[in-house]
Amino acid sequence: MSNEANVEDKKIISVKIKRKPEMKPESSLLFSDKDIRHIVTEFVFSWIRGDITIRFPTAVELAKKNPPSIAFSVDPSVNAELKIKEYYVDLLSIIAGIKSVSESDQKKAINEVFKMLLMFRSSNRIEGKIISNDFQKRVEDLEKKLDTQTKLVEQITGFLFTPKKDRPSKHGDKKIHS
Repeated sequence: MSNEANVEDKKIISVKIKRKPEMKPESSLLFSDKDIRHIVTEFVFSWIRGDITIRFPTAVELAKKNPPSIAFSVDPSVNAELKIKEYYVDLLSIIAGIKSVSESDQKKAINEVFKMLLMFRSSNRIEGKIISNDFQKRVEDLEKKLDTQTKLVEQITGFLFTPKKDRPSKHGDKKIHS
């Protein structure tokens, strides 16, 4: 039997299976997580700066979709309007880091704000332009360059229009007669 067991053992082949590297689904996506984060950042900055205005659904608009019943003493559409705004501000608190949550919840909040941005844009509820931080930085850089150039022009014009006798000569204090 031991001879038979040795023969059986020699027939066993060990095989290593190599897994194929998984394809990243992001490669086929229009926006990566980084892109979405950047868009949401610009959107929020523009809203905070006042460059854009979001027209949230009003209680009147919400009441048209869900007419109040006689059983409610308070119009539920008013509560719904407030809840939408509270939800939006709550999401901003999460993505700004004011409200502590897990990293996955923060990512969910960023994605939710992105969805809201798409919804607001598709329903014409955003007024104004979302200005890129890069654009703002370029404007600031241009303003600095303009200030520098203005100072240089003032120095040059000041030098050109200063009488020669007030200007120091190349030869020191010696006067050259021609």
